[in-house]
Amino acid sequence: MGADAAISSGHEAYNPDGQVVEKRGPGVDDYETKSISSQEDEAITDLFTSFPPIKGAAPELNPLTFRAVFVGVVLGSLVNASNVYLGLKTGFTFSATLFGAIFGYGVITLLCKALPNTPVLGMPFGPQENSIIQAAASGAGGIAGPFVAGFPAMYRLGVMTISADGQTTLPQQPKSDYGRIVSITVICALFGLFAAIPLRKFFIINVARELNLVFPTPTATALSIRSMHAAGTGAAEAAKKIKALCAAFAGAITIIVAGSYADGILHNWHPFTWFYLWGGRKNRTLMAIESWGWYIQLTPAFFGSGLLVGMNAALSWWGGTFVAWAIIGPVLVYYGECKGNGGDDEGWEGLVDYNSLKNLAKPGYVASPRFWMLWPGVVVLIVYSLVEFVMHINIVWDGLVYAFRSICASIQARSKSPNSDSFIARQAAKINNDSSLVEDFATKDQQVPGWLWSIGALVMVVVAMLVCHFEFGMNPGLAVLACVLAIIFAFLSIHGGAVTDNTPLTASSKASQLVFGGVTKNSGHTILEAQQINLIAGNLASGCANVATDLVSDFRVGFLLKTPPKLQFYAQAVGTIVAIFLAPAIFVLFMAAYPCVWDQAVIEEFSNTHQKCAFAAPSVAAWAAVAQAVTLPSIPIPHSCVIFTIVMGVACALQAVVKNLWLTGPREKYRNYLPNWMSIGVAWVIGTDSGYANAVMAGAVVAHFWRRWNNAHFDLYGYAVAAGLLAGEGLGGVINAALTLGGVSGDKKGTKIALPGETW
Repeated sequence: MGADAAISSGHEAYNPDGQVVEKRGPGVDDYETKSISSQEDEAITDLFTSFPPIKGAAPELNPLTFRAVFVGVVLGSLVNASNVYLGLKTGFTFSATLFGAIFGYGVITLLCKALPNTPVLGMPFGPQENSIIQAAASGAGGIAGPFVAGFPAMYRLGVMTISADGQTTLPQQPKSDYGRIVSITVICALFGLFAAIPLRKFFIINVARELNLVFPTPTATALSIRSMHAAGTGAAEAAKKIKALCAAFAGAITIIVAGSYADGILHNWHPFTWFYLWGGRKNRTLMAIESWGWYIQLTPAFFGSGLLVGMNAALSWWGGTFVAWAIIGPVLVYYGECKGNGGDDEGWEGLVDYNSLKNLAKPGYVASPRFWMLWPGVVVLIVYSLVEFVMHINIVWDGLVYAFRSICASIQARSKSPNSDSFIARQAAKINNDSSLVEDFATKDQQVPGWLWSIGALVMVVVAMLVCHFEFGMNPGLAVLACVLAIIFAFLSIHGGAVTDNTPLTASSKASQLVFGGVTKNSGHTILEAQQINLIAGNLASGCANVATDLVSDFRVGFLLKTPPKLQFYAQAVGTIVAIFLAPAIFVLFMAAYPCVWDQAVIEEFSNTHQKCAFAAPSVAAWAAVAQAVTLPSIPIPHSCVIFTIVMGVACALQAVVKNLWLTGPREKYRNYLPNWMSIGVAWVIGTDSGYANAVMAGAVVAHFWRRWNNAHFDLYGYAVAAGLLAGEGLGGVINAALTLGGVSGDKKGTKIALPGETW
């Protein structure tokens, strides 16, 4: 997990034959190797081959229907809006996979019952059409990464629009830049869409069995879709899941919208403030604890994510928060290494702001605890991701070998006088003689034509060159480099998601920033130009990798359910095109409602008046920090911070090496007890705020005991509840943003009662 990380579920482990050997999740339950099946259906014993047909189910002649694509796009759009909200809150986003599959099943089933056998709307509904809904939802729900990190960081640094000489920033406003934002989004979305096609064959067909790439969440989604469409208990279980999802979705929206009008009562609980007030405002120790961000936030989304991520990730995040803001931060302030602002407001004596990131260039600058902890947090995210990158570099090599052999096969097929003994012929023969290959159910006419994705990808590279040069004054070659990096990072992200269910997208963003930091060093660019290039190219590389990763995971669902990849691609394309225009619009909406995320003047005003922005935006801070670190001549980082940062970087790097080289085979089970450095890094970057960590921890604890009480009950309801909570809070956040723009939000019409530092 990390700045651009995707929330994923606890998952099952599998042996090389694709059989379940243990269950991993918030509570680890081990059980004997088994087959996965419905009581009424044929057993599923190999997860590297497509599922057998459901007994008694009629074949689906054309699962690509208008209703499936429309419903999928609508559901994916909800997820898209939710991801921008959640990403700005903490840097986390979540997949539309389960939400689209379960909610989509409910919508189409309702249509079938209300309008039986009606053309277009009421025709029979099967699992392949359900996967088309999910494909369209995945396309429409993606592309959140640039809008929760790179673009806000550009505005925060003032490099979205700069003068021709690169010396000064020009007035900038997200609303006015909508067209420029869309131009970058087009490249990320469509290049990722086309790149996903060859990556499907490589990861799902060629190396899945050899590398044990099970894709836990997509596999769970395919199993859920199949079980919902199964005869007998399938429909009854599906109805229960839908009811749970809808209840969680509605409840989350209610909490977030109503909570904005009574924040201190319905959303954020500050018990130390309560005790301070009940004690007559005399005990400053309580205000000191409050100052370090210790409170309870009733956030449905992060409680829901806690249900999914497991105890390890949740405990690592909470532990990182405790170490930073209950131990290190107070010690730094006590010894004078850091300081806070405020603490002398009448009635709130002792309430101090430790999150300031301003006046870095001012002589005699003394760092805030957040600034001090920002650097070890960023370095942990970078180092751990990059070491994992290096440890899995063989995946990139395998991809290059496969690409070379594919080219040889194409040349051999077109040769007028084929020579079976030639080097090209021998390489071409190797592409299909590997016993580890998975059988692809899709016939040639069901595949996406090679000319379509290859020409499409090439066209998008040209578009990237033109946009970067004419819109941002960049060398076109840098755009090509960004696209090449996107493919490399997509390899690593897909592999990470297929094995661990966590996509290392943080590695993509930080690695691309480091690469372009090196490219622009001593190249004649001004600091502003270098920062602009760094963030634009980073957006392209990580954004393209993000989209490709999501869509390959979606292809895995279709592969298991035997949905023709060509039809999935068309559904993904429709959803992606919608997202190209929707995601920037949602971003502009949030930036207009909450300028404290990106406008440096508003950020300083909030800091001076001790106001708290509605969005912590840790990914924005991390991206901006890395862009500054690789472009500025110097940054006033305290010496003690440098030492601690180096120690933490070495520690997490050693863990990554030990995990991959020693904790293998029978020792692999001990990986569950290693700290999750991505969660720790987020805890350090986000600032003095325990609300999210407490919520995730609470969700993980509930899931742990829920599983121990009744694991089957959790499997039935847990994932549906989590998906509803995640999507519901995101949509509630969009509603709040609209209310803010309308001047009727909780800030204007609500009460500040029970909130620290406020007058009430």
